[in-house]
Amino acid sequence: MTMEVSLAAIVLLGGCVQWLTGMGFALVAAPALVLLLGPAQGVILANCAAGAISVVGLAGGWRRVRPAAMVPLCLAAACTVPAGAWMTRQLPRPVLLSVTGALVTAAVLLVLHGARVPALRGGKGAVTAGAVGGFMNAAAGVGGPPISLYALNAGWTVREFVPNAQFYGVAVNTLSLAANGAPHLTAPQWAVTATALTAGALTGSRIAPRIPEHRARHLVLLLAGGATTMTKGLWGVWAGH
Repeated sequence: MTMEVSLAAIVLLGGCVQWLTGMGFALVAAPALVLLLGPAQGVILANCAAGAISVVGLAGGWRRVRPAAMVPLCLAAACTVPAGAWMTRQLPRPVLLSVTGALVTAAVLLVLHGARVPALRGGKGAVTAGAVGGFMNAAAGVGGPPISLYALNAGWTVREFVPNAQFYGVAVNTLSLAANGAPHLTAPQWAVTATALTAGALTGSRIAPRIPEHRARHLVLLLAGGATTMTKGLWGVWAGH
């Protein structure tokens, strides 16, 4: 029962943040899911849940998707997702999580400080962000920071970013699940996950209009940085025993 309660809390928080920001589920929930279920199943469940809530969110905002940016992003991700999935089967888990955690933390800090990266502008920037995001998503369940950096350098508002992030989330998580397979959960765990994800989405949709844009952006990035640091530390301690 403790497992189900923890799973519900993680998915509920992730679902709420995902609805607010477009791709916060993996940043907030993936580190905790890895600690709860192990690296392989934690990443796969993060892909599955983030993809599902992105589908629901996209249903109401697909008209604001920018194909000119999303097509190269998704095509680039399709090329690197297999490499990320392969990497998870080759590197020792602590090494993989530490490397990916460092990448996520660096990207979060760049976004928080409003960094401008010339390599992430225009068509080439979309390809770069999509490729890095696809690899990180398949390897560690967290592919959002490169897309956030791309959007920042493109000057998108949160309103513009959310539907495009959800479109990318549907694509990259579908690709990641195809490469890594479906999560292995018990029937009660599936039920808890679905219920918590629905509750998180409903909660996020209710509070989204009340949160200013800059606060929503900082919320997910601060949570992401803290979660990443926590995962790296706790996983290192666990692996050392």
